[in-house]
Amino acid sequence: MVSKERPGPIGFDDFLKVDIRVGLVVQAEPFPEARKPAIRLVVDLGPEIGRKTSSAQITRHYRPEDLVGRQVLCVVNFPPRQIGPMMSEVLTLGVPDADGEVVLIAPDQAVPAGGRLF
Repeated sequence: MVSKERPGPIGFDDFLKVDIRVGLVVQAEPFPEARKPAIRLVVDLGPEIGRKTSSAQITRHYRPEDLVGRQVLCVVNFPPRQIGPMMSEVLTLGVPDADGEVVLIAPDQAVPAGGRLF
């Protein structure tokens, strides 16, 4: 669960440590082995990073078949995390809707996979 407390100020150098990239969802499937409802994603993050897996708790607003071909933003420099039987290699980013359910973040125009948020 994400804390609702507002974090204190950070320096710009701290922001630069978080590597957020745009990726293209190339595969999406139900992930019933996860403790909370989730979708297993394979995201193409461009030639520098390649394809990475992510477990995303986004089942309220998204179906796997609607995610393929969609661009998403991912944190690519967190350590991998074991989620059930899979290793989640990137954190796919979203924001909560009025009910606290995840809404994915994406660029409003198509951009090259692997582009870094700045």
